[in-house]
Amino acid sequence: MWELWALLLLTLAYFFWPKAKHPGGKYPKSLPSLPVVGSLPFLPRNGHEHINLFKLQEKYGPIYSFQVGSKTTVMVGHHQLAKEVLIKRGKEFSGRPQTMTLDLLSNKQKGVAFADYGEAWQLHRKLVQAAFALFKHGDHKLEKIICQEAGSLCDFLDTQNGQAIDLSLPLFVKVTNIVCFFCFNISFKNGHPTLKTMQKCNEGIMDSLSNNNIADIFPALRIFPNKTIKTMRDCIKLRNDVLAEIYEKYKGNFSSDSATNLMDVLIQAKMNSVNNNAGSDEESKLFSDQHILATIGDIFGAGVETTTSVMKWTVAFLLHNPQVLKKIQKEIDQNVGFSRTPTISDRNHLLLLEATIREVLRIRPVAPMFIPHKAITDSSIGEFAIDKGTNVIINLWALHHDEKEWCQPHQFLPERFLDPTGSQLISPSLSYIPFGAGPRSCVGENLARQTLFLFLSWMLQRFDLEVSEDEQLPSLEGIPSMVLMINPYKVKIKVRQAWKEAQGEGST
Repeated sequence: MWELWALLLLTLAYFFWPKAKHPGGKYPKSLPSLPVVGSLPFLPRNGHEHINLFKLQEKYGPIYSFQVGSKTTVMVGHHQLAKEVLIKRGKEFSGRPQTMTLDLLSNKQKGVAFADYGEAWQLHRKLVQAAFALFKHGDHKLEKIICQEAGSLCDFLDTQNGQAIDLSLPLFVKVTNIVCFFCFNISFKNGHPTLKTMQKCNEGIMDSLSNNNIADIFPALRIFPNKTIKTMRDCIKLRNDVLAEIYEKYKGNFSSDSATNLMDVLIQAKMNSVNNNAGSDEESKLFSDQHILATIGDIFGAGVETTTSVMKWTVAFLLHNPQVLKKIQKEIDQNVGFSRTPTISDRNHLLLLEATIREVLRIRPVAPMFIPHKAITDSSIGEFAIDKGTNVIINLWALHHDEKEWCQPHQFLPERFLDPTGSQLISPSLSYIPFGAGPRSCVGENLARQTLFLFLSWMLQRFDLEVSEDEQLPSLEGIPSMVLMINPYKVKIKVRQAWKEAQGEGST
């Protein structure tokens, strides 16, 4: 009997053991691996995955590999190697792996965030970039839209004076409205059913992503009931139903006279494709309703939760560091005053605020590990060979917490982004890429940076943020997921005395 078991194990090992395409090539050092399960038994199970994988660099170096099932994954944790993947060889590593989770999020690899390298991804990414170009000037200027929502947020916070509140919902509503205006030129009032549905979907998707899905490792297991996958599938369907309803209404009123938002750009591109390539099935597939809705869904998924999360992280760190908050308010008082509200041009003067945002993006990166890349051809990273089809993950947490690159990396020190005089922003390390780089960089980086700056400057001009008497300081540990979320907390909102006095003087 033991001979049969031995033969079975040898057979499994033959089929599942990773096979190097270039036997003479030098490959990254690898964790131990077993047939079928790969390196899973040797990966740390407790704690945050991005931190555990960072710690493995002490033994295996800044680039190493492991097997997830039968699939090879290369982990990169140094900025030079990361930029080689993202920029120098960006096209070669611009693919996306196909997993059950990413398939659900992208409707089988459509859209821009999770789509594999190819014509559809390239085209839709260019169209999203073209849509952002529409918001540079005039009434549709991005800054104007953000300021409207910042003002609405401050008006709401004014009604909460003296109370301790969770900022999650009001921030979600205002950021969602910004994204809705970018996509459809529409916005919603507080309490609108669409906003409630979107928030419910968003929370469900984020909760699901915080649980590693075993079916991503062993696809055969997808035939079995999976509560996490069911929750994600239900939330994605509900979100897509909402977007599809908006989309159908929008198509009925579409005018080709001028493009003012992302939906206009996508529909116009679809019409141009039909007119110029009659009978081309392949071309028409690139602009199917499913492709368009997947791209819109990516903008919502990437734009809302990330910006909302960074806002909450920033407020939390300011509650832990009230001296920094006071310095920022002093900076605002001196450079903006109370007779007007901050604008994007004030970024040149509110340097500590800008440095604080940069430090939050460093110490608590939006995505502690970038969405996996995939080698679309045989390539290399540094001195190591990388076979086609290999998954490559950039551990951004490792880049942003490398003690060789950052002084006291675990300390919140906004001043690290300022010169010794505090009069100029600096880049203290090349190991800082919060929004990625290269072909797969975050297409909404400018939107995120403007929203963070304007929301925070408007809030801190008008309000003091304090820890409520019956509340503890927010936990800074975080909840690991595709986005590094913060545990729920409350902040006490108080209208600043200086703001009150200025408003009183202005009304007399």
